[in-house]
Amino acid sequence: MTRTVIRGGLVVTAAEELNADVLIEDERIVALAAAGSSAAEWTADRVIDATGMYVIPGGVDAHTHMELPFGGTFASDTFETGTRAAAWGGTTTIVDFAVQSVGASLREGLDAWHAKAEGNCAIDYGFHMILADVNDASLKEMDLLVGEGVTSFKLFMAYPGVFYSDDGRILRAMQRGADNGGLIMMHAENGIAIDVLVEQALAAGRTDPRYHGEVRRELLEAEATHRAIKLAQVAGSPLYVVHVSAASAVAEIAGARDAGLPVFGETCPQYLFLSTDNLAEPGFEGAKYVCSTPLRPREHQAELWKGLRTNDLQVVSTDHCPFCFVGQKELGRGDFSKIPNGLPGVENRMDLLHQAVVDGHLTRRRWIEIACATPARMFGLYPKKGTVAPGADADIVVYDPNAVQTISAETHHMNVDYSAYEGRRITGKVRTVLSRGTVVIDGDNYLGRAGHGRYQPRATCQYLDR
Repeated sequence: MTRTVIRGGLVVTAAEELNADVLIEDERIVALAAAGSSAAEWTADRVIDATGMYVIPGGVDAHTHMELPFGGTFASDTFETGTRAAAWGGTTTIVDFAVQSVGASLREGLDAWHAKAEGNCAIDYGFHMILADVNDASLKEMDLLVGEGVTSFKLFMAYPGVFYSDDGRILRAMQRGADNGGLIMMHAENGIAIDVLVEQALAAGRTDPRYHGEVRRELLEAEATHRAIKLAQVAGSPLYVVHVSAASAVAEIAGARDAGLPVFGETCPQYLFLSTDNLAEPGFEGAKYVCSTPLRPREHQAELWKGLRTNDLQVVSTDHCPFCFVGQKELGRGDFSKIPNGLPGVENRMDLLHQAVVDGHLTRRRWIEIACATPARMFGLYPKKGTVAPGADADIVVYDPNAVQTISAETHHMNVDYSAYEGRRITGKVRTVLSRGTVVIDGDNYLGRAGHGRYQPRATCQYLDR
C-alpha cells in the first residue's frame, strides 16, 4: 500500500472550504482532517506540501472530441495527446463521444472508440454515444448501452446529411431515454434553416470566416432549444443542451427550469471569453475561432455568466475539438462552410474558470461545482469523481491561486498549432495533479503515461428521481 498525505492546503469542493490535510491510500482518498489535528500523526510514503495552495478535485470535462472525423479530416488531438494536455490543465476525467455512423450499429461505433482510447489515455475516460441513425435497432441498443454504463446519448438538430435527426427521430430517442434512464444531449441549432442561409451567403460572395457566425443565427439556436425542450416535455424525458452560446437560448432553458422541467444547460469557455470580434480578425485568422454553435457578440457573455451564477446553466465543458490552422482550418479558404468546426481548449478550462473567480464572475465553490462536481453528477460519476472526500478516487489538483501565466501555443501541450486564447494572462496555475493517487503532473514535469487512464462505466444522471 502506498500512502500519500497532502498537507497545509485549503480544500475547496462544491460544498465547502476547509483548511485540511488529505490522506490517500493507493488510488483512494481515505480521510480528511483539520490541519494540525490528528493529521499531524499520519505517516506516509510521500508528503505533498500544499501550503498557500488550493486542494481541489480533478476537473471533469464532459464534452471532448478526440480523433473526431469532421469535414474530411480528423481532430488533431489523439486520446494520448489530448488526455495528456487535459492533465496539464488539471482535468483528470473526460467524457468523449463515440460516434454511430449512418447505417451502422451503436455497438460498432462504441467499439471503434474503445479501440482508439484503450491503452492510450493518461487520465480516466468515459463515453457518450452519438445517435446518427435513429431506428428500431438503435433504439433497442440504447437499452443495452445504458446497462453497460454508456448512459447519455447525443442528437443533432444541425448538420443535415451528417448527424442530423428530424423531430420524429428525436422524439423516439427521447421516449426511449425516458424509459431506460439515458440522458438525451442535444446540439440545438436549426440546421435545415442554417443550410439555406449558408447557401445564400456563399452565392452572394460572403465567404470569410466571420460569416460562419452570421448565418448560424442566434434565433435559430433559441428556436431549436425551445423545440428540443417541448419534444422532451412530450416524451417525459430529461434534456441536456450542449454548448449554449446565445442569451436567448439561456432564456429558453431558464424558462423551462422555472416551470419545473428536468432541463439542463452547458456552456464552454469560448463563449465566455471569446466573441464575434475573434471571428472577424483580419485575413483568414478568424478561421481559428470557427465552432458550432458559433461565437456570439460580446454582449451575450453577461447572460452566460449570469446563467452560471443562477444555476440556469450547470456545467462548463470545452467541446474540445482541435484542428490545426495550417492544413486543416485552411480547407475553408474561400468557403467558410468548409472550415472544420472546433476549438482547442481541454488544457485551458480550469485556469480560465479560476480567472473568472479572480474577476468576480464566480465563487471558488461555484468554480468547482461547474467544472468538477456537477458534470460528475450529471453523467453518473459522482462521488467517485468530482469531489475531495473519503471514498472518492484520489483525483486531486494542488492549485496555486497566485501564480501568473500567459496562455500560448508555444507552451501548451495540445496537439494543435495555435491557441484560441493566445497571449491571455491568467492568475492561477496547476502545480500538482494526481490521477487515482498517482502524480501525473509535478510542477513543470509530466510524470504520467499512456495507458494509466481507465475506462469509467457510468451510472445514470444523478439529478433525476428514478
